Amino acid sequence: MRYSFILPCRNEEKAIGVCINKINAVMQKLYINKQDYEIIVSDSSWDKSPEIARKLKARVIKHNKVGYGNAYLEGFKHARGEILILGDADDTYDFSELLKLLIHIEDNDLVLGERRYFHKGSMHFLNKYIGNPFLSGILRLFFRADIKDAHTGFRIIKKKALDKLKLRTTGMEFASEMIMKAIKKNLKIKEVPIHYYPRKGETKLRRLPDGWRHLRFMLLYSPLHLFFIPGILLFLLGAITMGLLYFGRFQILGLNLFYHPMFLSSLLTIIGYQLLIFALFAKTYAITHFNEDSFTVKTLNKYLTIEKASILGILILLAGIIIYVRIFFGWISSGFGALEEIKNSIIALTFIIIGVQTIFSSFMLSILGIKER
Repeated sequence: MRYSFILPCRNEEKAIGVCINKINAVMQKLYINKQDYEIIVSDSSWDKSPEIARKLKARVIKHNKVGYGNAYLEGFKHARGEILILGDADDTYDFSELLKLLIHIEDNDLVLGERRYFHKGSMHFLNKYIGNPFLSGILRLFFRADIKDAHTGFRIIKKKALDKLKLRTTGMEFASEMIMKAIKKNLKIKEVPIHYYPRKGETKLRRLPDGWRHLRFMLLYSPLHLFFIPGILLFLLGAITMGLLYFGRFQILGLNLFYHPMFLSSLLTIIGYQLLIFALFAKTYAITHFNEDSFTVKTLNKYLTIEKASILGILILLAGIIIYVRIFFGWISSGFGALEEIKNSIIALTFIIIGVQTIFSSFMLSILGIKER
């Protein structure tokens, strides 16, 4: 089997027959025999969609699982083709444009139909001018890839390439996951301009929830932007301002600041440090569970063992405790009078919290670093 068409279908009785007929027509036009391709309808419908598909000799995979990603994951299990052609079953994509994409698959691993020519009523203006450009822009920024339309539903991918991706998401974020993992795996990706038409039947897209799912997944899959960059900025801002306030008065716009803002500096330092630890957690998990690669994290895990990290945490913790003990005995020697040790108390509190974070985070990193079979 050379080609497998996979159509996710949920109540598409108005369009499923049109899509199947267009696929058969274009394959006939390309002189591809019926025994060389299959049409798989991955179905969770309660209307007449599966009956229509069966009458047109398509393979109907009935799973009744909700979700765009679920439909494809179920369809992939039954696909026998070397090349998989993915397209929505709502007639928004014209399968007669298949040749435009197909001619590029031999030299690439993944070919995307970039929705460039929009027909009237095909896409809500919020999706067209705000949602899709914004999300595609975030993907380009995070993953440094020149992908103009990250959420197109018309795609061709080689089966060997698909097997490398190990896709898991079950909802609309499946579209982002495929491209993000393809970029991570250094697959060759090609975009081809296509037309986009108004859908037949009722839309399943939920604009804000589905957009958030895409954004959330990109953030979770890119700990550098979610955790590390905010973490390092907050940590440095907190540590630097704390040092300036501790060793002398600090001026902003002519206003003299004394020790009171040190509480805020301490808070920023602690939050920033915790975000940096979260970035390390996320990257370690990605390495051990998703087979990703990171020279920096692997080197850090190699030389900064649980024992070394725990000792470092204990030393930081002890430094904070010693400062508090010195303050306590100073208070006793003063006859339990008023204390002028606010600055040192803030430093001690910060050290103790960071020390505890370091100790227990080292154990958590060791847990996350255990590879699964």
